[in-house]
Amino acid sequence: MTQSIVVQVGQCGNQVGCRFWDLALREHASVNKKGIYDEALNSFFRNVDTRGGVDGADVSSGKICSLKARAVLIDMEEGVVNELLQGPLQEVFDTKQLITDVSGSGNNWAVGHNVYGSQYRDQILEKLRKTAEHCDCLQCFFVIHSMGGGTGSGLGTFVLKVLEDDFPEVHRFVTSVYPSAEDDVITSPYNSVLAMKELTEHADCVLPIENQALVDIVNKINQMASSGKLGASMKLSSTVTSGHGGIKTQEKPFDAMNNIVANLLLNLTSSARFEGSLNMDLNEITMNLVPFPRLHYLVSSLTPLYTLADVNVPPRRLDQMFSDAFSKDHQLIRADPKRSLYLACALMVRGNVQVSDLRRNIERLQPSLSFISWNQEGWKTALCSVPPVGHSHSLLAVANNTCVKPTFIELKDRFVKLYRKKAHLHHYLQIDGMEQSCFTEAFNSLTSLIEEYDKLDATKGSLADAPRLSIAV
Repeated sequence: MTQSIVVQVGQCGNQVGCRFWDLALREHASVNKKGIYDEALNSFFRNVDTRGGVDGADVSSGKICSLKARAVLIDMEEGVVNELLQGPLQEVFDTKQLITDVSGSGNNWAVGHNVYGSQYRDQILEKLRKTAEHCDCLQCFFVIHSMGGGTGSGLGTFVLKVLEDDFPEVHRFVTSVYPSAEDDVITSPYNSVLAMKELTEHADCVLPIENQALVDIVNKINQMASSGKLGASMKLSSTVTSGHGGIKTQEKPFDAMNNIVANLLLNLTSSARFEGSLNMDLNEITMNLVPFPRLHYLVSSLTPLYTLADVNVPPRRLDQMFSDAFSKDHQLIRADPKRSLYLACALMVRGNVQVSDLRRNIERLQPSLSFISWNQEGWKTALCSVPPVGHSHSLLAVANNTCVKPTFIELKDRFVKLYRKKAHLHHYLQIDGMEQSCFTEAFNSLTSLIEEYDKLDATKGSLADAPRLSIAV
């Protein structure tokens, strides 16, 4: 059994990470009734039970203190991490695997990347190595961070480079939360574009999540619930939207949004944690979904986004779940993949769903989707028998699709508006190692990325045009 390590950076990264661990424990508890430390738990948890002190010991006492998350928590403001250590999950986190400061990064990528990166590099590397030493077969690092602030964007991408330098054979999956246009951090376009260059160069896969898309999804669910349109078919205690569990019992504004991102990660890792008739290795995602190394930004959609009251799933509702996964309302970025070009697509299904259901729905949906000319059958599928808690079934669709381009174009435009006025630039240039050329290079990197997507859209990715892009080996 392989193991993965979660690296949570910044306020957003740690809040989303907290949700992931909370919901992951619920899932394992619902399956592992006897509380035995098994291979499923071993994938993301290690057992440090004081009675045995080794992996595989009995943890049937019911105390989660014998389980420690395979996680490294980093934040240059200690508030969120301190809340985690005082909350219901406090015993899950190893206090030796935390790195905090008190002053924060001042919403400045350069402070997070250059100042704190240099200051904490040795500590970060030591924590990562210690965590890796507890793994028999380390398969993947999951980095969770936001793009708009200073610590998440700056130190988060610095950690990514450390991982590439010191663990080059281990895949690097990054979940990046992108700010909305109305973001209250005025410098978020600078931070995001500077971070984008690092993600493009050093990540294996990036799952971009847009704050505004999450807001829209949560608002839509709340409106449907309050209007009664869903009737008795909806449970308000959905693990996707519920704010219970995690840091504190009092719900916070971003709890429902963070839960959606956490559920994305739960579904993405379900095959690594549970048995299934058609399991998907995490490395297979990069192998099958990333034909060009720079174009590794994968669009994700999740369905259902609320819990249905009935357990018996009629075929009509199952088919609707597949249809929803390709609708713009279920995408975790504001995009319509059906109007753009697919390079490849992975469907990760959980619950009592058959291979025949998968095949039937792929055949039904295929004519309405535009796949690149040299990968018309570019589907990767996975079936995990264990559904998320509160659901009878679920589907995560992860697609390499050119519909990410408008998100990048909008980010580029917001960057240009600030940069033309040289607004707030002096806050960055006063940091050692930061020069104006850093902004130019980051801007050019993003522009080049957009142009690569343009080429694919213009030609539908015909084989004649493929040599213009470097193909991943």
